[in-house]
Amino acid sequence: MKMLVLGAGLQGSACAYDLLQNPAVTEVRLADQRVDRLPAFLQPYIGGERLKTIQLDVKDGAAVAAAMQGITSVMCALPYYLNLPMTEAAIAAGAHFCDLGGNTEIVQQQQTLTDRAAKAGVSVIPDCGLAPGMVNILAQLGIDRCDTVDAVRIYVGGLPQQPEGPLQYQIVYSIEGVLDYYTTLSWVIRDGKRTQMKALSELEPVTFEAPVGTLEAFHTAGGLSTMAFRYEGKIPTMEYKTLRYPGHAKIMEAIRELGLLELEPVTVKGTTIVPRDVAITQMQPRLTKTNSPDLVALRVTVTGTKGGKPVTHHFELVDRYDAQHGISAMMRTTGYSLSITGQLQADGAVTAKGVHTSDECMPGEHYVTELAKRGILIRQSTT
Repeated sequence: MKMLVLGAGLQGSACAYDLLQNPAVTEVRLADQRVDRLPAFLQPYIGGERLKTIQLDVKDGAAVAAAMQGITSVMCALPYYLNLPMTEAAIAAGAHFCDLGGNTEIVQQQQTLTDRAAKAGVSVIPDCGLAPGMVNILAQLGIDRCDTVDAVRIYVGGLPQQPEGPLQYQIVYSIEGVLDYYTTLSWVIRDGKRTQMKALSELEPVTFEAPVGTLEAFHTAGGLSTMAFRYEGKIPTMEYKTLRYPGHAKIMEAIRELGLLELEPVTVKGTTIVPRDVAITQMQPRLTKTNSPDLVALRVTVTGTKGGKPVTHHFELVDRYDAQHGISAMMRTTGYSLSITGQLQADGAVTAKGVHTSDECMPGEHYVTELAKRGILIRQSTT
C-alpha cells in the first residue's frame, strides 16, 4: 500500500509515523510546503526507502494530482478549509480520502460528492481525528448496543499534565482552532430537536481518577459533527463538551465578552488591527510549553434501554505523552486516529463507498482494537 499524508505539522507527522509502523505500507508520502523541519521521531526514516517527503503547494492542482498518483489512501491533516478541494482531487485520482475535519459546513459540502466518490469506487471519511472522530465512533458503538437511546454525552479535553498559569492550559494543536471553538455556536439535540448553544456555556464538573481529578466541561463547536443532524428527532439528548481544568472557562468567557477575540478590524492610534490577531500574538508564546507532557481525557456515555431494561454504556480514556518517542497524547489520539482510518480504508475494512462520516461507516470494534495495539486503551463498562 502507498499512502499520502497531506500536512507535515504535528498531526500529519504523527499520522506518517504510525503508518510507518505497518510493514504492509510500502511507501508513505508526506507532503507540505515545508518538509525540512520534521520532528525527531521521523528522523530515522528520512532518506530511507519508505518515507518520501514532497514539497507541495496544495494550490497547484497538477502537483497535487502528481502526489496522489498510485496512492491507495490520502490522509489530510491540512487546515479544514482545504478539505473540500483535496477531497475532489483524491476522488479524481481514485484514492480513498480521510481528514481531521472539524467544520460541519465543510463536511456537508463534502457529502454532496458522495455519488462521485461511489462511482470512483472510493470511500471519503471526514472528521477522523479525536473530536470529531474517535468520540463519534465510540458514541455510535454505544448507540448500536441499545434498543432505544435517551441521551448521548461526550466530553473531551487535551490538557497539560502539570497545569500552570491563569488558564492552566497549553497549546496542544492550534491556538487559532481553540479560539474558533470558543467563539462559535455548537449544535446539540435537546428534547429531540437540534439547537445551538453558546460556547463556554453550561459548566459542569466531570471527575476522573487521580491524578487527573475534577475537570470542568462546557459547550464548544464541532465535536458532534453531523451527528446532531443525523439523530434529530431520534435521540432526545445529544451534546459535546470540552474539558479543562477548573476556572478556565470563566477567564476565556471574560476575554471573549470584552471583544478581544473579535475578527472585525478596529483602528487603534491610526493603525487597523484585528483584535483576535493581537490575542493570538500575545497568548501563543505564553501557552506554548516545551518539554511539558500533556494528556487527553475522554468520556462518552450512552443511556438508553436494552431488552426493555435501562442501560448505560460508558467509554473512558486517559492517554499520556509518549516520552520514549516524543509524541504528545494529542498527536497519538488525533494523528494515529487519522492513520487508522486511512489504513482501514486501504485494506477494505471500510466497505461503504461514497462520503460518510466516521460514525456512519467505521467498524467500531475493529477501530478500538487498533487503538489498543498502540496503547490507546478505551475502558468500556455497562451499568
